[in-house]
Amino acid sequence: MDERRRFERRPTSIRVEMAHSAFGTIVGFTQDISDGGAAVLVENQPIPPVGTVVSVRFKKVVGAINEEPVSMRIVHHHRNMIGLTFAVGIERQA
Repeated sequence: MDERRRFERRPTSIRVEMAHSAFGTIVGFTQDISDGGAAVLVENQPIPPVGTVVSVRFKKVVGAINEEPVSMRIVHHHRNMIGLTFAVGIERQA
């Protein structure tokens, strides 16, 4: 199988808070993360449509990994897994 990914994925579990003015805040946990984006597992929450830009905070047990939210775009979702990519040059929506 031909691997088309530009960045190596690293398995990890980090709390993710995705915010959008139309959808509120969705909480999930990364399944893996790379320099290009993240796969986030969510439970029992509606998922915004593909193409939606959300403001994302990555959190650890004590405090945030990123103090300021970063803009990320939903590039795919299947069941309860969301694929996010960093949206460079896009303003936050929340």
